Order: sequence, then C-alpha cells, then structure tokens
Amino acid sequence: MLQACLNGSRAAEEHPALPLSPERLAEDAADAAALGATSVHVHPRDVIGGLTLVGSEVATTVATVRAAAPQVEISVSTNVPGDRAALVGSWAPLAAGRPDVARVHVDEPGWRELAGALHRVGVGVELVVAEPAELGELPPGTRRVAVVATRESAEGLLRVVEPLGLPIVLHGTDADAWPVLVYAARLEHHVRMGLEDTLTMPDGRRARNNAELVAMARRNQRSKAPR
Repeated sequence: MLQACLNGSRAAEEHPALPLSPERLAEDAADAAALGATSVHVHPRDVIGGLTLVGSEVATTVATVRAAAPQVEISVSTNVPGDRAALVGSWAPLAAGRPDVARVHVDEPGWRELAGALHRVGVGVELVVAEPAELGELPPGTRRVAVVATRESAEGLLRVVEPLGLPIVLHGTDADAWPVLVYAARLEHHVRMGLEDTLTMPDGRRARNNAELVAMARRNQRSKAPR
C-alpha cells in the first residue's frame, strides 16, 4: 500500500499547496490515486480551519474526497483535543461520510476507549506506535499498525510490532521521511508520503505539491520491489 498523507496538522502558511478544504483535499486525493496511492490520510478541518472530529464536518470532508477518488481507502486522524470517543460515537449514521479507518495513538490516554468507539461505529483502527510499547491484547477492529520512526529507531520498533502479525505502515517525518520510506519499501512494508510528513523532496528541494511527493514515493516503492 502507498498512502498519501495530504495535510496533517500543518498550518496554511507552511506550504502554498497545502490542502485544507474538502474540495482541495478531494483534488489532491484524486491526483494521488491516479499516481498509484490506494489510501489517503486526511485531517478534517472546520470552517475556520481548526482540526475537528465533529460528525458533520468529518462527513463533509470524507464524502467529498470519496466522490473524487471512490477507489481509495480514506483514513482520518483522531489527534484532536476533547472527548474523542464521544465525538466518534456520532459517526454511526454518516453513511458515505464515514471514514474507512482512523488512527489511534497508543501513547495517548484513553486510546483503548477511542479504539472501541471507532469499532462500534464501523471504522477500522490503525494503531500508531512511535516508541516501544506493551500493547497487550489488541482492540477489536484493529486493521494495521503505523510505526512512526527515524531510520535509527525503525528496526527496534519493528521488533515490537512485527510479532503482532498485522500489516505495517512504516514512515518517518521531516528529515526522516525519505530515508524511512526507502527502508520500508525495501522491507516490503506499507509506505506513505505527502505534505503531512515532509515539505521537501529527497534532494532537499521544496516539493511543489502532494502529487510530486506521491509520484516520487511510488518510484521509490517500485524500485525496491522484488524482481
């Protein structure tokens, strides 16, 4: 899997091509799908640009993206302040506006309750691990594990999560984004790339947009594939 991470929690002034509105996210999702991405990860925003889990606002973003890229999985962030489990509980009737998957950070208080709330409304769980953790019994509905690593920490974190037997998305951020992607592709783990993770290309040049980042990620992924 190649996942395009389109915006994250970045502010508009960080990059002129950062997609924040549902319409801009949909455009970038369609471009990413055309380049080979099979999943997109987005951080829905409210009308003033704040991160949100409110059902109506999540539904608007997800439904707009889905209409533009119906073939891709849609993943959302839950890294938002407030009673996240209660907010997620309002997603049950969203229909086409309900995401396929949501990320749950295992280092945050209440992560199991949040995972349970997602499962109850029919949204898959992607557990996010950024440091060694004792995960114990995995919550129902867990589809995969996302490992956020540096090139130096990746091997140790993989030793923790690989025995779980779940698909793994291995990725880094900023200066680690490209080295970790190359490493993940070599190991045949899932990869992701986009303006959430980095604003620059492997040569240090500022990326024009998500499409340029995803295209380069796809080339890297293919070059590391077994022949």
